[in-house]
Amino acid sequence: MSAIAARAEAGNTPEIDEVDQVVVRFAGDSGDGIQLAGTQFSTTAVVVGNDIATFPDYPAEIRAPAGSLPGVSGYQIHLSSHDIRTPGDSPNVLVAMNPAALKTNLPALERGGIVIVNSDAFTPLNLQKAGYADNPLSGEALSSYRVIAVPISTLNFKGLERVELPKKQLDRCKNFFALGLVYWMFDRPLEPTLRWIQAKFRNDDPVGEANAQALREGYHYGETIEAPSMRMRVGAATFPPGVYRNITGNGALALGLVAASALSGKPLFYGTYPITPASDILHDLSRRKEYGVRVFQAEDEIAAIGAAIGAAYGGALAVTGTSGPGLALKSEAIGLAVMTELPLVILDVQRAGPSTGMPTKTEQSDLLQAIYGRNGESPVAVLAAATPSDCFDTALEACRLALELMTPVILLSDAYLGNAAEPWKLPELSSLRPITISHPRAGNGFLPYARDPETMARPWAIPGTPQLEHRIGGLEKADGSGQVSYDPHNHEHMVAVRAERIARISQRIAPAFVYGAAAGDVLIVSWGGTKGAVFTAVDQLRKQGLSVAAMHLRHLNPLPGNVGEVLGRFRHVLVAELNRGQLLMLLRARYLVGATGLNKVQGLPFRVSEIVDAVRELLGRGRRHLRKEEKHGAHEDRGTGAGSDSALDARRLRFGPRSALVPGM
Repeated sequence: MSAIAARAEAGNTPEIDEVDQVVVRFAGDSGDGIQLAGTQFSTTAVVVGNDIATFPDYPAEIRAPAGSLPGVSGYQIHLSSHDIRTPGDSPNVLVAMNPAALKTNLPALERGGIVIVNSDAFTPLNLQKAGYADNPLSGEALSSYRVIAVPISTLNFKGLERVELPKKQLDRCKNFFALGLVYWMFDRPLEPTLRWIQAKFRNDDPVGEANAQALREGYHYGETIEAPSMRMRVGAATFPPGVYRNITGNGALALGLVAASALSGKPLFYGTYPITPASDILHDLSRRKEYGVRVFQAEDEIAAIGAAIGAAYGGALAVTGTSGPGLALKSEAIGLAVMTELPLVILDVQRAGPSTGMPTKTEQSDLLQAIYGRNGESPVAVLAAATPSDCFDTALEACRLALELMTPVILLSDAYLGNAAEPWKLPELSSLRPITISHPRAGNGFLPYARDPETMARPWAIPGTPQLEHRIGGLEKADGSGQVSYDPHNHEHMVAVRAERIARISQRIAPAFVYGAAAGDVLIVSWGGTKGAVFTAVDQLRKQGLSVAAMHLRHLNPLPGNVGEVLGRFRHVLVAELNRGQLLMLLRARYLVGATGLNKVQGLPFRVSEIVDAVRELLGRGRRHLRKEEKHGAHEDRGTGAGSDSALDARRLRFGPRSALVPGM
């Protein structure tokens, strides 16, 4: 039970309750403007100085039937007066705009939490669509919660009766009425949202007038109700000095690409085909023409990457973006970029599959596809962003590796990161290291596949440069000259060269960072958008006196050079990922470590409690296994001392059956 619920249960109800954090979830039909309300609430939270983490949750169907369970849209925001990393495990406050929203989201609400419902939407038809036999607002169904039933639709119409708009359009403003009520509840100013409405609509636009008035009506309604225990205030967090803005992962990727273009002096070309959840990158970059950005919306995924490869050949910073199905379609062309050794960045904002799967839900199931999903031996560099703001830094890193090492680079994000938001401190321009590129000049004896002795990168000759005429293509090349070669020994040599080029990247990247204990009982290994939940779980477990640490990986191919050494310092290794155990399989195969997988494929990010529970189960099972070994003669001579690291490794490799934890692939 949170401090909010505990104080309400104890009868402590000051006019405005000061709390250090709160989790709010907006939920309603996909046409109720839930994402807009959540975005405005999160933006206002940043304006007043809160730290935030958000989780927008879109329906998987493009247009699910109104009022149905599959059509529910959600937006969860965790706001705090201190540093936070996740959108929260359970909401303290749920705003449900219809019965379907209540039914799908109520199980997540904390016991004793606040439920604000639009009572007008609880009609017999909507109750039937949601699968309710009886109205949950009557009886004891919601007795464990504090329920505020508000006739939002009726009050919204009444407040807008002087606005000359059709009734259907007026009804669309009810999300702003609900938002105004929540602003009152959390002592939030209306001005940031009113300014947004003014910028969005003309001064004389009745739609803008209606939304602004609905926002005020909701706030004033809050002032009239007698529910003091509802009011809460979350103080401002302490941030390092600087200029901050609210940013999503997809927005940060777009800005990172633009920054890389400026740092490298190369025009940015973005060739793509619209696909959920990566399309926002296209939308963002299409508005960046003043920075020399060129966006090409192709007729399909293959044309998009083909155009990007052509742009790379012509001397541009070439990027293509997609999600998992599109990455599969691009696989042959990625192989062409590997063979031609051209700089190319491929963004993959992962989603739940297979096939179309759940296109608006998150997953980390493309790792093996990114590393191995091409014909032949086609190695590429693979990186993964960790947080919405880290998408900016990871985009810079991907472009730097691609341009300086003449290689394709795949950058993995996911639907959770792409849509989630957090405060981001704008970096100082002087802190961004330039991307160094050198093109060969005119001269005799040019060899397109001559190699830098350190990086093994080939020269990037710009077409049209005198005396640098050359050809590249998909057929095997002779090293140095670049001539087509069918020699078997040359082919084996070139396969080894392409592999070594990627392997040497490990010499250019930082060692893997260990968060928490330097050595001990449990190491949690993670990648991508799981970082926030994993690090928060480590903090909680260490406060409980447990020897736990985390190693989060940005570079996945190649891995940092110290990964094997770090794995060996811990008795148990737990690999947390939103798939069936893809990184787990890679670590087991390469380092022969008896790791355990914590795997989730529900289209949802990890909750902190899931990771905490898994670690405690792992430690408990390990203790039971050791006791069993000792009972059956664990001290007999096995060639190593019973307490040595080798013995611990042996026991880990024989680790027993898993229940909640799965062994991976």
